[in-house]
Amino acid sequence: MTDGHNSDPSPTSEPRARLPLAGRGDDTVAGHWLLARLGKRVLRPGGAQLTAAVLARAQLSDADVVELAPGLGRTAAEIIAHRPRSYLGVEQDPDAARAVRAIVGAHGTVEVADASSTGLASGSVDVVIGEAMLTMQAGTTKNAIIAEAARLLRPGGRYAIHELALTPDTVPEATKAAIRQALARSIRVNARPLTVAEWQHLLTGHGLLIDHVETAPMALLQLRRLIADEGFLGALRFATNLLTHPDARRRVLGMRHTFRHHRQHLAAVAVIAHKPDPATRPDAEHDRGSRDDGGRIS
Repeated sequence: MTDGHNSDPSPTSEPRARLPLAGRGDDTVAGHWLLARLGKRVLRPGGAQLTAAVLARAQLSDADVVELAPGLGRTAAEIIAHRPRSYLGVEQDPDAARAVRAIVGAHGTVEVADASSTGLASGSVDVVIGEAMLTMQAGTTKNAIIAEAARLLRPGGRYAIHELALTPDTVPEATKAAIRQALARSIRVNARPLTVAEWQHLLTGHGLLIDHVETAPMALLQLRRLIADEGFLGALRFATNLLTHPDARRRVLGMRHTFRHHRQHLAAVAVIAHKPDPATRPDAEHDRGSRDDGGRIS
């Protein structure tokens, strides 16, 4: 396998050295970074359409926005397009942070820090956004990140997440365990998706009130979603890279098999919650934060 310093070309359209974990082989690198090497730019479980729906509801215009784990900056660019007052990305990987800085330019900043301990001031932002990052964390880390997001928010501020979900809410524990084990084997990350109800419970457990819940199929590697997310030429580039890199192709086909095998129990979910204002009457906050879960993207 190659790294970012030898002459064998990377399968992506940009040098592998610019991507996180550039020295890892295609057979061991985490699944989402493997897809990025192959030219895939939308790495969220609900695709670009669910991301767009989340951003539209998060009320980003003229807001101070923090994005946790922005990855390669695809969502960062979309956030900037909503004209926030400020944008700050918090990214643990220095290579990913550099990539996002290049995308946001003078429109924002990116700090290298842990999402569970950003070092930012309490009550300093209007919106915190995180996509496809809580799923990859153990329960204690999930809670630490959500607690940090809640700490950063001003009263009335919104926390928006876009994650992998298990469905239905009544899925048996044995099935949950089997799916998590299959995901760990195929994507080389100990992914721990929750049911839609469990994601909401996690947020409300940190004092947040649910405003909106929306689901979409988990179709990350299906042809129709690939074209919708990447465009025809982007999907063609991805397919060409698969054909010419056998180790990567085996990995991606294994991931696709896992997603298809468990498709009855996998979905994408977006949840938007807000931090209640202590000055507002509790009954009014309850009405404002009542669950709206009518949304589903096909």
